[in-house]
Amino acid sequence: MVVMEESRPTPSGNMATGFLDMYPNMSYRLTRFMSSLVLLLFSSLAVCAAFLSEFQPQQDFTNNNNPPVLPASSHRLLARTCQKMDSKKGSECSKKVPQASQIRHALTLLDADFFNDTKVLEIAKAAKEFNVPVIRANRKLVASVNGGLHNPSPLVFNPQWSREQSQGKASRFNHPSTLGIRRPKNEEYIAFMSVLELGELIKTKQITSEELTRIFLKRLKRYNPVLEAVVTYTEDLAYQQAKEVDKLLSKGVYLGPLHGIPYGLKDIISVPHYKTTWGSTTFKNQVLNIEAWVYRRLKSAGAVLVAKLVTGSLAYDDIWFGGRTRNPWNIEEFSTGSSAGPAACTSAGMVPFAIGSETAGSITYPAARCGVTALRPTFGTVGRTGVMSLSESLDKLGPFCRDAADCAVILDAIGGKDPDDHSSRNIPFGDPFSVDITKLTVGYLEDADKEVVHVLESKGVKVVPFKLNYTVDSVQGILNFTMDVDMLAHFDEWQRSGKDDDYEAQDQWPLELRRARVVSAVDYIQAQRTRGKLIREVKESFTVDAFIGNATDWERVCMGNLVGLPVVVVPTGFTNISNPPSNGTRRRTTVNTGIYAPPDHDHIALALAMGYQSVTNHHKQRPPIDDLGPNDKIPNPTLLPALLHL
Repeated sequence: MVVMEESRPTPSGNMATGFLDMYPNMSYRLTRFMSSLVLLLFSSLAVCAAFLSEFQPQQDFTNNNNPPVLPASSHRLLARTCQKMDSKKGSECSKKVPQASQIRHALTLLDADFFNDTKVLEIAKAAKEFNVPVIRANRKLVASVNGGLHNPSPLVFNPQWSREQSQGKASRFNHPSTLGIRRPKNEEYIAFMSVLELGELIKTKQITSEELTRIFLKRLKRYNPVLEAVVTYTEDLAYQQAKEVDKLLSKGVYLGPLHGIPYGLKDIISVPHYKTTWGSTTFKNQVLNIEAWVYRRLKSAGAVLVAKLVTGSLAYDDIWFGGRTRNPWNIEEFSTGSSAGPAACTSAGMVPFAIGSETAGSITYPAARCGVTALRPTFGTVGRTGVMSLSESLDKLGPFCRDAADCAVILDAIGGKDPDDHSSRNIPFGDPFSVDITKLTVGYLEDADKEVVHVLESKGVKVVPFKLNYTVDSVQGILNFTMDVDMLAHFDEWQRSGKDDDYEAQDQWPLELRRARVVSAVDYIQAQRTRGKLIREVKESFTVDAFIGNATDWERVCMGNLVGLPVVVVPTGFTNISNPPSNGTRRRTTVNTGIYAPPDHDHIALALAMGYQSVTNHHKQRPPIDDLGPNDKIPNPTLLPALLHL
């Protein structure tokens, strides 16, 4: 709740400052939406002004042979007023009637056509004289560069449920021992070892980082022609970093479990001197000499960047300027979700782990499709400096890994306060490797994978039927309002300059962002207020320590992202593909589930996932990729309907 102070006069020349002065606690649970908030507060009126400009006095409808036909009941107020005027003034008044009608048509797009004609004309005049100049001034200051990399909003979304503010820095996790791991003779086996296992090989000097880098670069180049999952090989940088960490180890300096481990980054994450294409034709030659926070954290942990991996164009689904990324388990399918490259490359053993992002499904969907373990962390866990922004209150970075233990290792390395990302926090996670899961109560939804429920129950977890209840029925619409308007603020210039005409899939961002142009600031704020109601209701209904349920249910994806819930996507098996070749195939459809926890309790979800994976091996299976079976051929992928996985 926000406690309103007594209203104070606001200088007319500085309405934004006055607004923030009046409401100093606006960070309560509002989204961290656009830094050009004042611009949006008047956006609906700008539409009216634009229409008014089309109907200036030079358009003399009285001399037009075909004047517009108006309903008899229209404009009664103006009509009565015009009748009382002399002929000259009456003529001028009659011209305003069609002007008001046209502006009213614009207001219907905003569900705001309830004003009488006199007020409509007043609105248009004020919008043209006041709003539009402010809008243009703000746009010039903060919106001339696309991508949302600069000038973040001071309004911050905090998903934390506890009223107590966390203090200090979170403790590091106590990673389990992997003593006794021996180097396999076959590189294929090495490629599918976990991060912790590979780390033990490096620590005990059974393999060097340079050797591992060579193995994974070779696999990336071998399988990428089929999967279309790599944008840029960072080969020179990788060998340079590998040699540096090998040299450190030779001097007795060990940086931890990620020392010398190769990995990939989704190509919305900037790395100096390499292209950051955002998957888009428009930006495919873009080089941002910004060192992203998450890249800096991984570099300091000793990890070795081998490739920039595919993002769907401007982080929307799996279509990018170079093609469309495929699912290693069934290459007739596409990977879905904009973290397409990280999911596919991890699944295919092309990298031991990768960093992706989610605004609305782009970790959960591709992880589920490609059969890998992944963590969508609590909002604010990982800093986003140097990362293309869709929505400042929804965007999250998270790992794709072999198993949940690796996800915990990566989370430990990349979490923490980013000084340039106001939403990031030092979250005091418990140690997932030390959680006693027998003390947890875990709910399971109707669509939960029952094998996961039974396995956890057999390990001493108390499992109970569960249903997450809330009354908000516009969850999916709230997510779209939030994401689309925020995205448009970050790509305003892109749309205004017509670059959206070059976008790879015209039914995706171009269509959505045109629609977003007529979401009024008032309705955006109402959506955030309803989001606050959703958060309160979910908190009240979340009466268990965690719950198990479908990771790709669209309503749940929207709800989880709006509330800021963490979820671990866990592979739980395989089924036969639809319409397999008559003589058989090794291609499979992956089965999975999600383990959800309250905000700031990622360690609980990770501990439960580790408990399940400790006695199952679904996460250890290898996709066929180019070994489909003796009677199967690599098919041409069928174009599946695109879903909103960003």
